[in-house]
Amino acid sequence: MAMRVSFDFLVSGFKIGCSIQRDGGGFGLSALGVPDSSIPELPSATAVLTSLLCAFFSFYFFRAYRATRWNGVPYAVAVPEEATPGWKGKVLDSPAIKLESNWNIQCYAPATGAYLGTVKPHYPEDIDAAIKASSVAQEAWARTSFDERRKVLRTLLKYILSHQDEIAAVACLDSGKTKIDAALGEILVTVEKLKYVLTHGEKALTPEDRSSSWPLMCYKKVHVRYEPLGVVAALVSWNYPFHNLLSPIISSIFAGNGIVVKGSEQTAWSSQYYISIVKGALTACGHNPDLVQSIMCWPEVAPHLTSHPGLAHITFIGSRPVAHHVAASASKQLTPLCIELGGKDAAVILDDTKALSSVASILMRGVFQSCGQNCVGIERIIAMPKVYPRLIKMLSERIEKLRLGSILDDDKEGIDCGAVISDAHFARLEGLVEEAVSQGARLICGGKRYNHPKHPKGHYFSPTLLVDVTPSMAIAQNEVFGPICLLMPATSVSHAIELANSTEYALGGSVFGGNPRDLERVTKEMKCGMVSVNDFAVYYLNQSLPFGGVKGSGYGRFAGEEGLRSVCNLKAVAVDRSRFIGTGIPPVVDYPLRNGERGWKFTKGLIELGYGETVGRKIGGIFKLMGF
Repeated sequence: MAMRVSFDFLVSGFKIGCSIQRDGGGFGLSALGVPDSSIPELPSATAVLTSLLCAFFSFYFFRAYRATRWNGVPYAVAVPEEATPGWKGKVLDSPAIKLESNWNIQCYAPATGAYLGTVKPHYPEDIDAAIKASSVAQEAWARTSFDERRKVLRTLLKYILSHQDEIAAVACLDSGKTKIDAALGEILVTVEKLKYVLTHGEKALTPEDRSSSWPLMCYKKVHVRYEPLGVVAALVSWNYPFHNLLSPIISSIFAGNGIVVKGSEQTAWSSQYYISIVKGALTACGHNPDLVQSIMCWPEVAPHLTSHPGLAHITFIGSRPVAHHVAASASKQLTPLCIELGGKDAAVILDDTKALSSVASILMRGVFQSCGQNCVGIERIIAMPKVYPRLIKMLSERIEKLRLGSILDDDKEGIDCGAVISDAHFARLEGLVEEAVSQGARLICGGKRYNHPKHPKGHYFSPTLLVDVTPSMAIAQNEVFGPICLLMPATSVSHAIELANSTEYALGGSVFGGNPRDLERVTKEMKCGMVSVNDFAVYYLNQSLPFGGVKGSGYGRFAGEEGLRSVCNLKAVAVDRSRFIGTGIPPVVDYPLRNGERGWKFTKGLIELGYGETVGRKIGGIFKLMGF
């Protein structure tokens, strides 16, 4: 039996037509249509290697050229004098952000009471001007390419990595946190966000093809476009002044928007420096720095911002009572919201948890990161019977040794916890602890404000361990937002899940254990927006994941594709596949109708053809279309 297969192939510029012929038991190779003697020789190994090397270096040099063109550029921003090593500053007699003499914001270091500066608050006319300036800049920015936007973000990333000491020092002074807390909670998560958006942002915002409805719409191509909204706003909290300010800016400007950010008056001083970093990156790349605006105002003025008709979207990070006011104000213009309201996150510790000492280290970081002022901090530790007493012993030994202090302390060994942003809530915290003890909880250590020997004007609360807490206690239901570790006993996996879901909050959670079935069950049945398994809050260090909660912890998501797309206009587009086929209105249903009964029968047949659940109904639809 004879067989002949013909093909062409291209090697190093030689097009060779060949055939493989099988006749009987042998194979033969010959050129097609030419004598054997004229078959061109195959390229040598040297020629093939040369071609591959040329292709490789061409690709390499193209990548290098592209990287050079869109790489980050260096720039400089004035660093506050107070952030320089050795600065001490004048300690205020009565540290407070409100002055009796005027409406200016008095800024001071909560860890020491040292004066940082005075910030003039904005008023309604300033808000109008800021939104107008951002809107003008956004018109040009919306036309930039993703390469141009990436260049700005790379420039920003370059600055952050080169100025970590200054950024951390400013955050520590203005919010009271330690340098390690600043590194983890301010810088690390910000550069992770930049990295995600730089790598995956364009893909998330590229028009996405969707399936067309067959057969009625088979001649259409459909897709979703993610277009800029215009000018958006973000109202952010004080607990992470650098990250909370930059995170919405990164998402918003990459999506092509302008943005107005209102930071907390508690951290007004640092906001000035941080916003100048972003504006500096825009300027260095040749863009209008007015694209990004910073507003600092008192609560009485904030409704003018949240109800402004010039805003297309608002992100709010803060407390639940304030969120009600923001939502009511935004509803006047029907401005969409993304709201993140903190939580009462639970860490469930199952009996088969291995390496409990390592888990205790994670729990300590989860509870005392930023002195407990962390929206996804561990507010409740729910432990099973076998591990419960061991955890009490491990945690008590560690918590009692925690050292409190300021970045200004000349302490080579370092400090463990910084200050609380304000002493305004100390009475509330002490009251919650006292009430829980009166109801049967045991106070192992702490539970009251701490008078620091070096910094008597600083705001310090003693690291606290409270055990045998039950869900009926107020401290188990209300967000503490301070350095208080609560331990709650659970009798079973079901009981642990019940306790975890027993509050109105539902932001994040954690579960530790060894049995995959139990881990999956707790993960599935926890009513919250995010869960870390055998870890704490690592979902936020994976910026590909959406961030947000449910129930009393808010709604909407930032981070991930969902976060980028939430500040976009999701535009649905349907176009003809071919210019030769388009929609035409059949005469039987064209206005004015000629025969209403006939038109009804036609449209009924159209529906049955497109959506009939059986072949018979579809065929019946065809007959109705034909008028039978």
